[in-house]
Amino acid sequence: MPAISVENPLELPRIMVAPEAQRARRVKSITTAPRGLEGEGFPVRRAFAGVDTSDLDPFIHMDQMGEVDYGPGEPKGTPWHPHRGFETVTYMMEGTFLHQDSIGGGGVINDGATQWMTAGAGILHIERPPDALIDSGGLFHGVQLWVNLPARLKMTNPRYQDIGAGEVALVTNENGDAIIRVIAGTLGEHAGPGSTHTPITLLHVTLLPGGLLALPWNPHFNALTYVLAGHGTVGTERLAIESGQLAVHVEGDVLILSADETQDSRTDAFEVLVLGGEAIGEPVATYGPFVMNTRAELQQAFEDYQAGRLGQIPADHI
Repeated sequence: MPAISVENPLELPRIMVAPEAQRARRVKSITTAPRGLEGEGFPVRRAFAGVDTSDLDPFIHMDQMGEVDYGPGEPKGTPWHPHRGFETVTYMMEGTFLHQDSIGGGGVINDGATQWMTAGAGILHIERPPDALIDSGGLFHGVQLWVNLPARLKMTNPRYQDIGAGEVALVTNENGDAIIRVIAGTLGEHAGPGSTHTPITLLHVTLLPGGLLALPWNPHFNALTYVLAGHGTVGTERLAIESGQLAVHVEGDVLILSADETQDSRTDAFEVLVLGGEAIGEPVATYGPFVMNTRAELQQAFEDYQAGRLGQIPADHI
């Protein structure tokens, strides 16, 4: 999993759990993400399926894209489509995606890069593999997360952030057996590069076999851990969790993760996405590419899209 990494985690700054922060969160639930197809037919796992929306707030949806090893001619993407009312976060670990949108944002997402698109009042965009990858095939593995916006920001101006892999903050734990990539928000004194309208923290953790990780966590944020690869446990209860499963952690200021001593042949570490944020606490109305507060707002979004008010496909589109 060639996201940004280091050979020796002991060279990184260390994140410590403050002595007064000793209330480990219990695990409320562990769910298994079902498999499906997205866009033009690329495989995904629906990470949040079966989880109560109150436990997810401020997040709406998350797909693990792949992991899949495409043959020549097989890589697929999405056609041009609209969004309104939230932010999309696309994080690529293996393979390459091209992004382009109707406000001029665009670029290549690969090797641990993240593209953060605030749809706000409305935007059109496309994501697809480059022609070279379509011709050759190859590995493809990433995550797309939808972060809700509060009602007061639903119609904010769209914006685009291209976050290179080298921009993320890298830290380790006290024992040096973890690589923690801070993509957005803060972990202790370390801040990620992603600028978010809704207060959140987003991490990608690589925990070496047999490693134990205690993460300080904002007690006002929810807390979710999704396993990208490998086997381990969550919570002081040491509940078993594996690739494609999501844990909801509640009530506390420390998250506990551990990696099994032996991992499977597909990975040499326990790879976990850790995320949480401040609940918005508002009604949510979703349909397809729109996330609003009411059905009337959804209807307006469709009407605005059909009238061309969410943007136009650029003349130089990919």
